[in-house]
Amino acid sequence: MDDANPRADAVAISGGRIVAVGTVAECQAALPLAELVDTHAAVLLPGFIESHSHPITSGLATQAPARSIAPWDAPTWTDVLAVFADATANTPTDVPLLFNGFDALLHQRPAPDADTLDAIFGDRVAVVVDNSGHGVYFTSALMTKNGWDASPPADPVGASFGRRADGTTLNGQAYELPAVMAVAQPLMSDLGGNPLTMGMEFYVLMARAGITSTSELTYNTTLKAAYEAIAVMPNNPLRISLYHVSVEEGCELPFDSAVSEELLIKQGIKLWADGSPWVGNIAISFSYLDTDATRLAQIDGSRSGEVAMNYSRAQLDAILDQYAPSGLQMSFHVNGDLGFDVVLDAYERALVRHDLLGTDHRWRVEHVGAGRKDQFARAASLGVHISMGPFQFYYWGDLLDGQMFDPAIGSQWQAFRDAFDAGVPVAFHNDGAVSPPTPLLNIQAAVTRRTRSGALRGPNQAISLEEGLKAETIHAAKLLHRDHLVGSIEVGKLADFVELSADPFEVDPRSLAEDARVLGTWLGGRRIDLEAFIGHALTVDHAEHAGLAEAAGSSHRC
Repeated sequence: MDDANPRADAVAISGGRIVAVGTVAECQAALPLAELVDTHAAVLLPGFIESHSHPITSGLATQAPARSIAPWDAPTWTDVLAVFADATANTPTDVPLLFNGFDALLHQRPAPDADTLDAIFGDRVAVVVDNSGHGVYFTSALMTKNGWDASPPADPVGASFGRRADGTTLNGQAYELPAVMAVAQPLMSDLGGNPLTMGMEFYVLMARAGITSTSELTYNTTLKAAYEAIAVMPNNPLRISLYHVSVEEGCELPFDSAVSEELLIKQGIKLWADGSPWVGNIAISFSYLDTDATRLAQIDGSRSGEVAMNYSRAQLDAILDQYAPSGLQMSFHVNGDLGFDVVLDAYERALVRHDLLGTDHRWRVEHVGAGRKDQFARAASLGVHISMGPFQFYYWGDLLDGQMFDPAIGSQWQAFRDAFDAGVPVAFHNDGAVSPPTPLLNIQAAVTRRTRSGALRGPNQAISLEEGLKAETIHAAKLLHRDHLVGSIEVGKLADFVELSADPFEVDPRSLAEDARVLGTWLGGRRIDLEAFIGHALTVDHAEHAGLAEAAGSSHRC
């Protein structure tokens, strides 16, 4: 992935860094006494980089004792009911149940409320988190436990509880981060299990997908000790870049840690401009269609448009004025085109006001599913970098194109070609646990413009394989301000690699993720032993991380 040296036969490593790249003879000349290792892989690539993720909170939400009901684990509502039944039968009655991954569009049914869940779980405390992270659904038993049946809580700022016809009594649904946290966080400590191990299990999933560097886009200080503990474990497979949530006081302060910045570093501040396309609360200039799909998902469009913005322009300006002087990267979650315009307007004003325009600030935007060609060009002119989500197109593309939106809009969702043509560095992500970590599948979807069903949609937005690989390596490294360390196999960089079973350029791009399998990863010149890594969890004093479980309720995602 080095334009000046696209292919080589060998790489020489010393002290965890690359000291030569070229022929075997050239590398042996650089390190005459080095051991010669044949990986037996078809190719070695720089380790994949996940530019936008939530590793520990994803583990807390999806690994046992929590249960995943995401559409790739439980594709139908019948499958979801089977997971519910298994959890109920095999969990003590005094232990609450937590499920993550409900998706009204892909599960083809309305979001559950207390009446629906009570019929399934009876008087048990059970919580179902929406796959987007923007909604949560719960039983009457949870309301009773919290005293909400007698004294329903008021809506938090920026969030809401669903209510019955009387306008007061809760109906078992809640939307947006503050309300999701109010439901899920107190529950976590009652689940049991080892929260640090749950986070480590998601590290393993990411490493098995070939990822060696990633990010935490909803970092708060509750997570600090856990990220530090994992970073220094033997066979830790991931380097982490932290983005501090703007709602926590002191988010702009420096990150004080004894852990090497090569393994753990704070890079930026995270904000949310709008919500999720799958819930119907994104800031768009066009309308949702009235179809069977949107009616089942209870998307009526009334929460989209300007009303979906989480901040007014005045609030955005004030936030950016407060944090821009910190020197940290700004990062905005935004899906809708209207929201993208507002964010770019606010960015431009702040960059000019704080003398950052033309500097290497690398402020970023996340997801931009409805992003337009002119918006990508404007982002490039401002020096704004983009992290796109091919998973949105791959899993929801058949719904986006003609069932959620007019085909002229839906077929162009995640407009990769327009973004790359604008000259802005484009990175890809999976936004765990919104979708499983799958860099090769991201590339496959972007190169072929084929959805999970195999349907071809918006072929004009397809990119080349070379561009797709860059989006998961060197471009993602640039987005994380880490391209001086990782993202390509170059002299002086850290020796982080992924081994593949086949050369991506020699397989059918339509089956790239199947034909070019990940065989293993290297971090700092050492091949990672994932069994040894997860086994180390047995030696950790989990009492030191007892409060970690509550962090699972703060993962506001796609």
